[in-house]
Amino acid sequence: MEQIELINIYEQALKLGKAEWNQKVLKGQSGYLRTLDSMLKQGDVVTEYPLGLVEIPIHKIVGTYTHGRSISFADNYMPIMDNKSEFALKWMHLYDYHIETGIADPIKVYEYLNRFFVVEGNKRVSVLKFVKGTTINGYVTRLIPKRNPEDKTNTIYYEFMNFYKETQINSIWFSEVGSFTELLEYIRQYKKWGGEENNRLFLSNCYRPFRQIYYDFDGDKLELTTGDAFLTYLKIYGLPQEISSEKHRLQIKKMISELKVINPEGNHVETDAIQAVKRKRMLYSITELMGSKKQVKIAFVYGKSSLTSGWTYAHELGRLHIENKFKNQIQTKKVENVPEDETAYETFKTLAKEGMDLVFATSPTYLAPALKAAMEFPHTRFFNCAATHSYKSLTLYYGRIHEPRYLLGMIAGAMTKTNIIGYVAPYPISEVVSSINAFTLGAQAVNPDVKVKALWTNCWDSPSEGKKVAKKLQEMGADIISNEDLPIPGDITKEYGVYRIHQETAEKTHYAMAIWNWGIFYEQVIQNVLNGTLKTIGENDVPINFWQGLNNGIVDLLYSNRNIGTPMKHLIESVKQSMMNNEFNIFEGPIYDQNHVLKSKAGETLDYEDIIHMDWLIEGVEGEIPNLRTLTPADPFSYRQGLNPS
Repeated sequence: MEQIELINIYEQALKLGKAEWNQKVLKGQSGYLRTLDSMLKQGDVVTEYPLGLVEIPIHKIVGTYTHGRSISFADNYMPIMDNKSEFALKWMHLYDYHIETGIADPIKVYEYLNRFFVVEGNKRVSVLKFVKGTTINGYVTRLIPKRNPEDKTNTIYYEFMNFYKETQINSIWFSEVGSFTELLEYIRQYKKWGGEENNRLFLSNCYRPFRQIYYDFDGDKLELTTGDAFLTYLKIYGLPQEISSEKHRLQIKKMISELKVINPEGNHVETDAIQAVKRKRMLYSITELMGSKKQVKIAFVYGKSSLTSGWTYAHELGRLHIENKFKNQIQTKKVENVPEDETAYETFKTLAKEGMDLVFATSPTYLAPALKAAMEFPHTRFFNCAATHSYKSLTLYYGRIHEPRYLLGMIAGAMTKTNIIGYVAPYPISEVVSSINAFTLGAQAVNPDVKVKALWTNCWDSPSEGKKVAKKLQEMGADIISNEDLPIPGDITKEYGVYRIHQETAEKTHYAMAIWNWGIFYEQVIQNVLNGTLKTIGENDVPINFWQGLNNGIVDLLYSNRNIGTPMKHLIESVKQSMMNNEFNIFEGPIYDQNHVLKSKAGETLDYEDIIHMDWLIEGVEGEIPNLRTLTPADPFSYRQGLNPS
């Protein structure tokens, strides 16, 4: 290559370097390439471990080892030395060599926290970054940091080391603890399809094509790692044998559109009834539909039958309510016993292809498949009964069930004789965690000596498992049981809500239960659809979800007049009315968790974000929250809260 052409190339690299240097300096930062020796303090590294010759992703090389080497480069590894310097001549010669032959000599680097710092070969890295190279071979020495469980990045890195030991993959990084473990399960599944070499095939057939499409749609500009987005994709769409632009480009684009509108700082949530006249907020475009006098077609998807599940029965009463209310203006359909896993997507897809206008997915465990269907079939409006993030494609609705559970806690605290109350907890999601905590606060309000023992079924809506857990709690000394399961038609067992177990006779006395009035919410939605006043989700493309409570009747308390005395009834009604008038807040501090860590100061209250992402149990609860990652993921976007991307 002619010298004048090489000078021209170097000038382009120099321009990129100076621009980066100036940008850093204007922000009050050092413009030079970062150095490992300036980052490490004495005692940070506990040992060095040679990894041998490793294929290193170019984008993971972020600095050099010592300050002396750093002053020739800007922080983006582009040169900042004059084009007549000896450095520039060597850089140009190396560039020419790469174009003619290709850089093949390995570099020498340290790896620290899955980032690479060059000991020998800085100019080689600079040239490869300039030409947008992808990998280079290098002799790697890993610097292992001192273990610090309190440091999130440190914890993630220790997970990464276990992941790397099995896969030899170093090009993926996550912002959340547990993600490497989850991805490892997908890789193990992939390896079953083709043997040990499928680690490399997984990268070349799945991750790298995903990353290219993701970058094409500016996904790299989002505040999360590409690994985070990739794992989210796998949770929603499942593990393919390969990802291609032809088959998967639209899916990835739609997922990115969801990621862009998720606000990690907060959700847009409606806590009051939907008022069509007061709130000109519309659910989706259905004006043309009603203009043609066509019936609105509505489907309800149930995990179980209304004959075997109280939860399903409550939603079925809601469906029957709107049928009776709107008669021939709507046409409803129910689909029962739909598996509560990723295969539910096939049911949602079928309903969309049948031309359903609205689909209500009535279990929180349907979130991932419902979201997948909602993104694929925008002409059908999907609703999912869950309390979590707001989505662009999927509308979420739930009730503030922790409100009546606080009242149930008051009843249980007053009725116990052993001061031990058993709590049968279903699936470990935040809606259940907040209910346990509210229940415990209610019990403590009337009985400071009470202890609540919580055990989990790890199933959403499983009466048989609930009864097994209740028996264990009885064996642990509980005389009062709180069971989240709802009664089914004709149920005379009394093993739901709050009840006493009489040790001598094994008979049960039922006191109270929380109830759901889903018909109230479904009526609000359908009425606004028929009016044409709920046209698009939110305003300015802001997604919205609904979280109603005692104040509009979607949740309530039903208690036994015979088994609860008049003074207790008056107390319950008084507290209930205070909640409805916003005069009493359940989660007002001071509140401590099980480890006596202050979660809410005196006078402060936990807000919506705190409650729907509650992952801790209150002081006074005996038990622990199971690891949700070992179960079917309820929310594939859960990592978007509390971001700590690297």
